[in-house]
Amino acid sequence: MTRRTRIVFAVILAPLLALAAPALADGIKRIVHPDGTVEFTNVGGGQKRASSRNEVVFRYTDDNGVVAYSGIQPNGAEFDVIRFHCYACDPASKVDWRTTPLFLKPYRDEIRVAAEEFDVDPALVRAVIHAESAFNAQALSPKGAQGLMQLMPATAEELGVQNAMAAHENIRGGVNYLARMLKRFNGDITLATAAYNAGPGAVGRHGGVPPYAETKAYVERVSILHQRYAAR
Repeated sequence: MTRRTRIVFAVILAPLLALAAPALADGIKRIVHPDGTVEFTNVGGGQKRASSRNEVVFRYTDDNGVVAYSGIQPNGAEFDVIRFHCYACDPASKVDWRTTPLFLKPYRDEIRVAAEEFDVDPALVRAVIHAESAFNAQALSPKGAQGLMQLMPATAEELGVQNAMAAHENIRGGVNYLARMLKRFNGDITLATAAYNAGPGAVGRHGGVPPYAETKAYVERVSILHQRYAAR
């Protein structure tokens, strides 16, 4: 192959390679299709593929002891979230938020301490963590939001959070930010949670919950979860 041929071949191949991201560290290859869907497949081959517009993929061990990947949260099995968007933000989510199991025990002390420090209802804190990450301390969104309360790096820095993947720091920072949103919107939980999701500027510009499908779904689901956690 001549040098010119190699250059031409590289030019032709480059756009194709751009559609298939390099293998992720967890062993998954990510392929973006023209219609916007994202397909994940085990780089080692042989595993079931999962496709998701929101790039949410769950890794779990099936009944046969085989590591599997799915775009649907598995029932009755522990799982890891590989690529993540806000758990409660997908308008098309099939989760029944009125019956989905609650996380009553994880991070009880961390939530209690932060809630007392910033004077926030611990049931609301638990609802927001559930909505943001489903209590996955290692959750990492494609946009860079980190940990249990999905703090963006700039927000974490502003809040004095040095390690957003450390549960106690993440919770304290997230509750601090939630308290600021409650104060900014005069204790209105609906507006505060909308601001937590879409930003206070968006809430201010729209004079209420922004007309984003994701934010409207998020606010409604946090409200349902808040009521359920408060009743326990």
